[in-house]
Amino acid sequence: MRKLLNLTSWVAIAGLAWTAGYIYNARYGGELSWLRIMYEQKMALADQVQGPKRVLILGGSGAHYTVDAGVMQQELGRPVLNLGLDGPIGLDVILPSVKDKIRPGDVVLLIPEYLLLLDEDGFGDRSGQFGIAIGKPGLGRIPTQQLAQDTLMVGAPTLRALTKSSLDVVEKGKLTGYYSDPITQNGDPTVLKQRTKSKWWQMKIKAPISDYAYQRIVQFREEVEAKGATLVLGLPWLYASDDPQTIENVQKTATKLATIAPLLHDPTSFNLKTDSSFFADTHYHLNQPARRIRSVELAQQFKQVMGDQIASSPINQPSQ
Repeated sequence: MRKLLNLTSWVAIAGLAWTAGYIYNARYGGELSWLRIMYEQKMALADQVQGPKRVLILGGSGAHYTVDAGVMQQELGRPVLNLGLDGPIGLDVILPSVKDKIRPGDVVLLIPEYLLLLDEDGFGDRSGQFGIAIGKPGLGRIPTQQLAQDTLMVGAPTLRALTKSSLDVVEKGKLTGYYSDPITQNGDPTVLKQRTKSKWWQMKIKAPISDYAYQRIVQFREEVEAKGATLVLGLPWLYASDDPQTIENVQKTATKLATIAPLLHDPTSFNLKTDSSFFADTHYHLNQPARRIRSVELAQQFKQVMGDQIASSPINQPSQ
């Protein structure tokens, strides 16, 4: 009996510790919690914005922090929403997490980072934990073993995260995180992070799009079309090396993506940039002037691809 009581007490203590960790990680305080909150805010915006022929921009942070949906909305005269999330969620979780918000007549613009395009199984470091945090455990058909591990880890804050949160409370009087800043009514970020300590280096792309990512995007096109919507793809802007291997792999990636859906990109540079002044804190995230340039360029490319559909659109001004 004493052993049973001891075991029961241990289980109760472990359960309380996991619950406290889950509350911090997924509900308020930890990085996952800010990502969840941003996701829920964007999904709410997708429910609120009405009107036919919306443009929904999908991807990781390479969409969230590089596209100005407000600028594109002005250029296109139709509702544009930035639904970009976070690359480590993984392609297999990002796509189904937003699929329910796609409506007939929408144009879905998917701009995947190379992190997503080169991945071999569609999952990232935050795949399982993100699904748990938004109340959809197993989203994306995560393998059972990985889901079990992620379930345990979502209740275990790291020492680094707790230390950062403690410093936030002391220095700022509140908890903050990478995605904790407000977003606009178009889903755009209101604060852009800047590179501070680490030096810039040009990224190299060592392989073309993986077979898995290619097939998953093909499947997503079918899912989008089944909803009466249209899929368009875009290459991300990237601070990259201009070495022959990178150029060849990016060109191969563009060629394959163009067989799935119309591909928005600069056919000369393939969106590879060698000027670091365009970029904020990562090789994908752009400074504000560059975001505007990028968004105007995207709108122009969008018009070239979707010109007839834009002309036949019954709306002249975006409605919300």
